[in-house]
Amino acid sequence: MLDLMKDTRPAPLFVADSMGLDFLNSIAVPADTEIEWLSSGEDLLHWLKLAGLVPDDVLNSFRKGALPGQLDAVAAQARALRDWFKPFVYKHMGGSIKRDALEELGPLNQLLVREQEFGQIVVRDVSTEQEHDRDDEAPLSLAWRPQRHWQSAEALLLPLARSLAELVCNEDFTYVRSCEGPGCTLLFADHTRGRARRWCSMAACGNRAKQAAHRNRLREQRKV
Repeated sequence: MLDLMKDTRPAPLFVADSMGLDFLNSIAVPADTEIEWLSSGEDLLHWLKLAGLVPDDVLNSFRKGALPGQLDAVAAQARALRDWFKPFVYKHMGGSIKRDALEELGPLNQLLVREQEFGQIVVRDVSTEQEHDRDDEAPLSLAWRPQRHWQSAEALLLPLARSLAELVCNEDFTYVRSCEGPGCTLLFADHTRGRARRWCSMAACGNRAKQAAHRNRLREQRKV
């Protein structure tokens, strides 16, 4: 199990405003050093938990029941999927997806064929319904809850593949961008009103850019 007390890496970053791009950002240079957040099977489980892509009970089941090395092998496949897809994003970001894209996405479609998602009708607000469970005339609020069969550890790849499919189907690639911070490689989808986002986050690269600009102004003032 991942020992978070000994892990010197910062927590995985979810700043892209797109789960598919957040997955691509699971390896990145947010400052000066490249960080890999999917280096092991336990890393993968931890990332999927933080992303909210896989229920905790499923993650715990795989953690307890997987064969030795099995989850590490799945993490290697996740890294391969990520590293294969990232050049596609770099090719098309900042403009429209070209006509040959569907052929390029063939391997992703082949992975998505394994999808075993289904859904269940559930009570929308369980706490409210419990208050009225003795009242047969009380209105029942129902919701559709997507679920998935988790027949093998390789099924952990499917929500990742789904996030990439949603990225290419739902995002306007004109506004898929890379952070302008020096050396930062984080990607994001610009959903701001004026489409003027420049940084992965103001708390990180945005502030560093402001500080650098301030230092430059001071140096220029001293030269006068």
